[in-house]
Amino acid sequence: MSQLKIYNTLARDKQVFVPIVPGKAGMYVCGMTVYDYCHIGHARMMMAFDVIYRWLKASGYQVTYVRNVTDIEDKIIKRAVENGESIHALVSRFETYMDEDTAALGILAPDVVPHATQYVPQMLGIIELLEQKGLAYRAADGDVNYSVRNFEGYGKLSGKSLDDLRAGERVDVNTGKRDPLDFVLWKSSKESEPDEVKWDSKWGSGRPGWHIECSAMSCATLGEQFDIHGGGADLQFPHHENEIAQSEGAFGHPMANFWLHNGFVRVDNEKMSKSLGNFFTIRDVLKKYDAEVVRFFILRAHYRSPLNYSDAHLDDAKAALTRLYTALVDVELADVDLAGIDVAVDWEEAHAMRFREAMDDDFNTPVALAALFDLATELNKSKSLAHARQYKALAGVIGLLERTPQQFLQGSEDAGDAVQARIDERIAAKKVKNFAASDKIRADLLAEDIILEDKPDGTTTWRRA
Repeated sequence: MSQLKIYNTLARDKQVFVPIVPGKAGMYVCGMTVYDYCHIGHARMMMAFDVIYRWLKASGYQVTYVRNVTDIEDKIIKRAVENGESIHALVSRFETYMDEDTAALGILAPDVVPHATQYVPQMLGIIELLEQKGLAYRAADGDVNYSVRNFEGYGKLSGKSLDDLRAGERVDVNTGKRDPLDFVLWKSSKESEPDEVKWDSKWGSGRPGWHIECSAMSCATLGEQFDIHGGGADLQFPHHENEIAQSEGAFGHPMANFWLHNGFVRVDNEKMSKSLGNFFTIRDVLKKYDAEVVRFFILRAHYRSPLNYSDAHLDDAKAALTRLYTALVDVELADVDLAGIDVAVDWEEAHAMRFREAMDDDFNTPVALAALFDLATELNKSKSLAHARQYKALAGVIGLLERTPQQFLQGSEDAGDAVQARIDERIAAKKVKNFAASDKIRADLLAEDIILEDKPDGTTTWRRA
């Protein structure tokens, strides 16, 4: 049996996954800052760790998956003030939208969803520890900052020396810092800020900095040291670098054994991001494409690779997923109910062994999908119920083919009744050799994006284009 190997950003190499506690796996992933709709870049991150979560469970681990919600941050405050609403109302609304979007994409809910505002006491406790160890100081402006040069290991995740590093995207350089790389742990309150973002502390009224939130939440939910820490590649520096400095500076031992980072989504060779204005929200994409098509599109690329977003790539993903579903059509037509089957994968079967080998190689979904397509070819030949069950069960491991072919290929049952009536008209026309009427029905349906497929046995099936 193959061993699970994971690319560890910290080691810059693939390493055999050995959990801290045998048979168990703790995974913390930096989640959303909820002040706007999630875009496809966010979907890619959540999908990557959804697949990792699924595979760890399929591999027999008892997994505790934690993905936080950042519900206090500069952008949230700014947006709430602009909208004239409370921060709680803003955050609650967009968290609901996020949950709806992820559910549509088949992304499983994490086991634990900590919210930053629930863990302020734990954040203050870590900051106090850092101050006692000479790693935090209160600046003249009232903020409490982390003294980066006093932490010996700073830069080990990004692989750069202190002199090579510069202040990152969310690091505010101000006169209160002793060094431009120092980052804020506790922000002193401003009179203009809403009362709901002010907490009492030994350093006065204030609120937490962004980086300290994840150190506190991961420690509170998984412990001072855990197995896997994940997030988008853009978080490697400064966010994850700063988390390491905070947690390891406070507790004196490694924070996480494996650091995983998914690749960017790119549009016209540029990273998709809100700041560049080239992003597509999940909601807008789902208005045009089936959610499982979007899921399949994301899974076709390895999670660490760049993902090139375009309508052409999504159209191609739709065609490929259609081929996977079509392999099940003839089995379904034989009145075999494959809807929602709950059959264990036979991991000794050849295609499943290739699938497992791929997934154990740093969650290589493109190679795993190749094994699935090969099994689809076998199913097209055999029409075997055993092959169909293995096929659906194996696809279900990564959240695919969980509907019937009819549900994916045709859509609503109401529409199906109307289409079937026109197919029956066409069959009747062909029987009396009225081929002009038969061709017109086919053309009319094609104009409505409905494709008819005549089978050798004289029956006709249909699907949406």
